[in-house]
Amino acid sequence: MPLVKGGKITSDTFVHVADDAELPEQAALLVTAKRFLADPEALLKRPGKLGVIWPNARDVDDLVPYLDRLALVALVFPTFRDGRAYTQARLLRERYAYRGELRATGQVLRDQFVFMLRAGFDAFEVKKQADAEAFAETVKRYSVFYQPAGDGRISALHRRMQLRHSESAGL
Repeated sequence: MPLVKGGKITSDTFVHVADDAELPEQAALLVTAKRFLADPEALLKRPGKLGVIWPNARDVDDLVPYLDRLALVALVFPTFRDGRAYTQARLLRERYAYRGELRATGQVLRDQFVFMLRAGFDAFEVKKQADAEAFAETVKRYSVFYQPAGDGRISALHRRMQLRHSESAGL
């Protein structure tokens, strides 16, 4: 499955590990929420990066104690009509200041890509290579937005205010 990260098509450095599979020794791991919550401290003590696949029906508050030690949170879009992962992404970025990789997985569609970016996602697992190419191009297309959002970009209003302030200060 193609991965788009940072506006580029890239290979996934995380090994997806099934709940009943043995853990590889020193790899970056991506585990399910069920496996993670069964013994989070043991998984977090392992060498290498750790990520968790978090279903959209589960409260992100359960992740908060571990966020500073997770390299990746993959939020699931089970269907294109189910937008709960957008809310989870905004909560993780804005309320809990999560700065690790926030990945969209599942039904990740082209027409929702900009909305996912704005919610704070920075990586996307897509089903088709053509979608991955379209996502990589879309990242470059938009540089200014009018509304503030979870992606941390400065809105057009705030950018304009910064310019006026620097001009009036003689900078």
